[in-house]
Amino acid sequence: MLLGCIGDDFTGSTDLANTLVKQGMQTTQYCGIPTALAEASVEAGVVALKSRTAPVAEAVALSLQAAEWLQAQGCRQFFFKYCSTFDSTPQGNIGPVIDALMDRLGADRTIVCPAFPATGRSVYQGHLFVNDRLLSESGMEQHPLTPMTDPDLRRWVGHQSKKGIGHVAAKTVFQGAPAIRQGLADQAAAGRPVVVVDAIRDEDLMMIGLAARDLALVTGGSGVALGLPENFRARSLLADRPMDWVGTGGPAAILSGSCSRMTRAQVAAYAADRPAFEVTPDGLVAGAITPDKAMSWAASLPSGVAPLIYSSAEPAAVKAAQERHGRDRVAAAIEGFFADTARRLAAQGISRLVVAGGETAGAVVEGLGLSALAIGPEIAPGVPAVKASDRPLWLALKSGNFGGESFFVDALTVLAGARP
Repeated sequence: MLLGCIGDDFTGSTDLANTLVKQGMQTTQYCGIPTALAEASVEAGVVALKSRTAPVAEAVALSLQAAEWLQAQGCRQFFFKYCSTFDSTPQGNIGPVIDALMDRLGADRTIVCPAFPATGRSVYQGHLFVNDRLLSESGMEQHPLTPMTDPDLRRWVGHQSKKGIGHVAAKTVFQGAPAIRQGLADQAAAGRPVVVVDAIRDEDLMMIGLAARDLALVTGGSGVALGLPENFRARSLLADRPMDWVGTGGPAAILSGSCSRMTRAQVAAYAADRPAFEVTPDGLVAGAITPDKAMSWAASLPSGVAPLIYSSAEPAAVKAAQERHGRDRVAAAIEGFFADTARRLAAQGISRLVVAGGETAGAVVEGLGLSALAIGPEIAPGVPAVKASDRPLWLALKSGNFGGESFFVDALTVLAGARP
């Protein structure tokens, strides 16, 4: 294994794996920390954790365990992947994990770059934008678990990390990989080894990847991974084998637990003329909505229809429910519901499963007990089709704001082996 990756949630990990596959690396995504050695053909291993909103100490411990396993696979470089909207709180978990990984790997510098221009995320003058809006005006300021109220990544990481925070500005990035590499060295020499790097175009990400050739640790969104495979290719280390992928037209279902703007639009588009079952936090906590009731409803539908089961309320409604019942109780109820429902759907023969929302996807993958995922074709930027390694189950795991309004239909189409 050449590149060892640690993702702080499951959808973000598939996003990263998708990028690496598109750039020619033989990639496997592992669901949690593996207990056995990787296959010899794996060039990039992505260990997907459910650590984004875990307590800081737990997130750090899991990330270090993942790093230890990846080191045992002989990885030459390590990548810590987080969301392109930098989902975190002032306490963490991104900064503390970066600190811990740098210390474990002996890294004297690293980069922070969540940019992903294909989905509208860019970093300029150290600030994170979503399309033409600052992160703090993009809707992420209303996130129920990680409200992003400050777009200045230097300041936000500074709250979380114990190390000095530096910056390589766009004017340096535009000069290419050697200038970026020198900028990183200058920042580290000045006592600022955790360096926020601007990027507004894919070309910038390619140059940043090339500049990161000799870094022990790289951190960022999946966009930064665009340039990393070329470093291994230049050393004749990649096999460059074609993708081996076959879909399935079997029974399907959609589970959505994301409250993002785009996911709410996707739910509305699908539910406009297809069957949908709404799950509310109040109903879950009161016991009025259960997996049994959702499954009974799904069983009443005509065969060949893919049901949508969703809990994707407006942020204000979610916040009100959290205030009534407690944030952790609401989150646990929703995740537990989707994990149990996914198990029941799989037991009844569902072979195509679309899941929206990072926390929801993590709960579903853990609930199903999946160990590894093979990466297939891209459905939308950042979202590939994937297949469970140990059973006939094809999935799409989508971060909240990814995809267009027709994403659910597009995903079912790609999982069936066709084009949307």
